[in-house]
Amino acid sequence: MTANKIIMKVKIDNNVSLNSGLKLFVNAAIEKVKVFIPFLFLITGLSSNAQQDPLFTQYMFNKLLVNPAYAGSHEELSVDLLSRIQWVGIDGAPRTISIAAHTLLKESKVGLGLYVFRDELGPTVNQGAMGTYSYRIRTDKGWFSFGIQGGIKYFDFNWNAIRARDPDHMFYPQDVKKITPDANIGVYYQTPRFFAGLSSKQLLENEYGVGEVNGKTTFSKLARHYYGMTGTVIPFNDKIVFRPSVLAKFVKDAPVQMDFNASFLFSDIFWIGASFRTEKAVVFLTEFKLNDFMKLGYSFDLYLNELQLHNKGSHEFRLGFNIGGSKTRMKTPRYF
Repeated sequence: MTANKIIMKVKIDNNVSLNSGLKLFVNAAIEKVKVFIPFLFLITGLSSNAQQDPLFTQYMFNKLLVNPAYAGSHEELSVDLLSRIQWVGIDGAPRTISIAAHTLLKESKVGLGLYVFRDELGPTVNQGAMGTYSYRIRTDKGWFSFGIQGGIKYFDFNWNAIRARDPDHMFYPQDVKKITPDANIGVYYQTPRFFAGLSSKQLLENEYGVGEVNGKTTFSKLARHYYGMTGTVIPFNDKIVFRPSVLAKFVKDAPVQMDFNASFLFSDIFWIGASFRTEKAVVFLTEFKLNDFMKLGYSFDLYLNELQLHNKGSHEFRLGFNIGGSKTRMKTPRYF
C-alpha cells in the first residue's frame, strides 16, 4: 500500500480538521474495540491546514484563553485552572489542562498575564507557556485594550504509539520533538454590560518535519487561527441576569465554527446555561460562586454528529480565583 492510496480526510470536533498528505494509520488497539473509531490517525501532510488550538467550552469565564487583550480586565489578580476530558470512552481522545492568570498593574493601564497549557491527542503532545501584555485605554462607557502574547511551545509526536496494520514502506516516520516560539495578538472592548473582541493565534505558523516520503521530508503546519467574540448582559430584575454571547473561530481551509451561548445568573451566585456549537454539539454548563474569591465551574458536551455512537460526551472542570480586589469592586457584579 502506497501513501497515495491512504490519503484521507479526518474531521475532529477538537478544532482539528486534517486534509491532504498521509492521514491515517489504523492503530493495532482497534482490535480491542467493538466499533470502528474513525479518527485514529497520523498527523502529517504536505500542506495540512487545520483548527489545532485546544478547545475550551468555558472560555467565556476567562477569555485570556483566546484573546490576550483580556489581560487586566478584572482589575485584580485572576487565576483560572481548566481541565478538559474529551470524548469519554475513546482511546487517544484529547486531554487538555491549562492555567491562565492575569492582573492589572496597580494605578496603571497595563495588564500582565501568563497562560500555560498541555494538550494531548493520540500520539501527540502540544504544550507551552505564553506571557501576556495588554494596554487599556479609557473610553466614555468602558475600556478598549490591545494585547500580545509571546512564548514557546513544545511539540512531541511519538510514532512508536502507532502500529499500522499495513505499513507503507515508502514512508519512514521520524519522532518529532521540537521547541518553537509563537505569538498571539488581539483587541478587546468592554463596558459593564457589553464586550467584543478580535484575536489571532499561532501567528508564526510553525512547521514540524514528521517523516520522509520518497526521500522528501513531509511537514505538519500550525495554521493561523482567528477568533471573534461578542456578548451582552440583560438584567431581568435584581436577582436574574441573562447573558447571551457568540464566539466565531476561523482557520484557512477549515469550516467556520460558531458557538452560541446563553446563560442566566441568579442572585450573583449561580450561573446556568447552554451552548450550541455548529460542529453539531450541545453544551450544558454551570458555575457556582463559592465565596467572594473562588468559583467552581463544570460543563458537559453532548455530540450530535457521527461521534455520538462512540463516546460518552466531554467533561470540563474549572476552578477560578479572584485575589486582591477592592471592596468596592467586589460589591459590583462582574459579568465578564
